[in-house]
Amino acid sequence: MECLLSGWVRDTRATAAVEFAILMPVFLLMLTGMMAYGIYFGAANSIQQLTADAARTAVAGLDQAERNRLVGAFLTNNAGEYLLIDQARVSFTIGDKPGDPTQYRVTVRYDASQLPIWNLYLPLPLPSPVITYTSVIRRGGI
Repeated sequence: MECLLSGWVRDTRATAAVEFAILMPVFLLMLTGMMAYGIYFGAANSIQQLTADAARTAVAGLDQAERNRLVGAFLTNNAGEYLLIDQARVSFTIGDKPGDPTQYRVTVRYDASQLPIWNLYLPLPLPSPVITYTSVIRRGGI
């Protein structure tokens, strides 16, 4: 009996298959997590860029009403053009910065709850399902 066990212990023909069976689920979990987090970070970057572009649009306005109209139209017409962004999930607040009328502030919020990161079952802390960025720009001509 001892001879049978010692021969079995030294047999290395299936070690690659055993290693594959042990490591493949871990690898797939890591790969899926990286892809899901990458999509989330891509959406966050798009929201940040959208917010900055909208704030720059405000420079062309002569008064607050025109700035609000320009920025609102930009956000409404272009939010869906940014990578990974669903325009229906975008909301925004625009206007002169309270306490400093020489600054114009744009805040964009994106409900990212439909991104695949929320489908993962990971023991990792997940980011907020609402991505929010604020961009402030100095009004031109002041």
